[in-house]
Amino acid sequence: MDSGEPGLLKTDQVPEEGVDAATTISTTETLSEEEQEELRKELAKVEEEIQTLSQVLAAKEKHLAEIKRKLGINSLQELRQNIARGWQDVTATSAYKKTSETLSQAGQKASAAFSSVGSVITKKLEDVNIRSIQHSISMPAMRNSPTFKSFEEKVENLKSKVGGNKAAGGDFGEVLNSTANASATESLTEQTQETQ
Repeated sequence: MDSGEPGLLKTDQVPEEGVDAATTISTTETLSEEEQEELRKELAKVEEEIQTLSQVLAAKEKHLAEIKRKLGINSLQELRQNIARGWQDVTATSAYKKTSETLSQAGQKASAAFSSVGSVITKKLEDVNIRSIQHSISMPAMRNSPTFKSFEEKVENLKSKVGGNKAAGGDFGEVLNSTANASATESLTEQTQETQ
C-alpha cells in the first residue's frame, strides 16, 4: 500500500493520558535538544497548575460546605432546590409547552365529552320522570275504565249485601275496609250458628 511517495499515508499518533508527549514524536520529526527541554518545562508547568487548581477547588468546596452548614442548608434542601430549578428548566422548554398545550386541549375535549354524556343521562332521567308522572296522571283514567267500573260495582254490591244499605260511594279504601269487615262478620255469624 505504500505508493512510494513520502508522507502520503502518514498517520499522526495521538498521545494517551500520562504518556510523555516528547516520546510520541515521530523519528522523522526530531526535535532539537532545546525544543525538547522547552516542552518538558511547559509540561511540568501545566502539571503544577493542574495540581494547584485541584487544591484551590478542594479548598473552595470545603469553604462552600462550611457556609452551607452555617446557613443551615443541608443536602435535602439542596436537592429540593436542584429539583425546583430543573423543573423550571423543563417547563421552559418548547417541548413541554407543546405537550402541556396538547394535554390541555385533550382535557377540554374530555370535559366536553363528559358534559355531553351527563346531559344525555339527565335527559333520559327526565324522560323516565315524565313517564312516571304521566303514569300517575293516567290512574284516574284507569279508574274510569270499564274493567275498573265493573270491579267497583261488584264490591259495592257485596258491601250492600253484607253491611246493609249504606249510601253508595265513598273512596275505594273505605269500600275495601268495609268489605273486609263484612267478611269477618259473616264468618263469625256462621261460626255462632254452627255452635248452637
